[in-house]
Amino acid sequence: MARRRRYNRKRRRGSFAFLYKLLAFVLICGAIGLALAMFFKIEDIEISGTSRYTNQQITAAAEVRVGDNLFFLNKYDAAARIRRQLPYVETVQFRRVLPNKLVVQVTECQDPVAIKQDGTVYLLCDKGTIVDTVSAAKWSQYIQIEGLTLLDPQVGAEARAATQQSVLERLLTILTLLDDKGMLHQVQVIDLSDAARITIRYTDRFDVQFLWDADFDYKLDYLAAVVDKLEDNEKGTIDMTQEGKASFIPS
Repeated sequence: MARRRRYNRKRRRGSFAFLYKLLAFVLICGAIGLALAMFFKIEDIEISGTSRYTNQQITAAAEVRVGDNLFFLNKYDAAARIRRQLPYVETVQFRRVLPNKLVVQVTECQDPVAIKQDGTVYLLCDKGTIVDTVSAAKWSQYIQIEGLTLLDPQVGAEARAATQQSVLERLLTILTLLDDKGMLHQVQVIDLSDAARITIRYTDRFDVQFLWDADFDYKLDYLAAVVDKLEDNEKGTIDMTQEGKASFIPS
């Protein structure tokens, strides 16, 4: 009997110890939350990487203002709001600089491609977002995409292509690689209308032909090397469809 009473007392003491620890944990968390709420207020918002949108447009879209708490900011929701309201924005990164500074790094779509459809030209970035519309008269001012029809295109939405979805995905892969290699601004036309090959008008001097299933990472590097060896006044077709070689047909 005495042994049982001692066991019960130990049990009660163990239960109280757990409750004390739990209470202490809750109090510590509360104190930390109170400290975060009282301090670390945003006093400076630094925005970089944007040329199309003003700092005010960025902060308004993010719903961030001076006086907000630095740690209570939901960076993912804020970034999603920016991309939804300002379509040219491709990526957004937030960085907290203690005690009171928020840094917003933005990258924008610099070389959108143009798809003319139903009298409207839709501008598409290499991330797959339709960023804008312009009149058909301005189509030639952009990289022209031929042979692709979008499904219900809307500015700010992801591009879709119904039965041509694989064509769209291939295009986005090519655009990303061209952009990463610094070659996109030298492209005038990407023709996707031929089921056998893709033709890219490059430096306004060459019609470059690729197979659909080509290793574009390798082929684009190869193309740059071929063009570098040609004279500045040479024009024509560069056939990249053969394995391990390229053929130049002057015009």
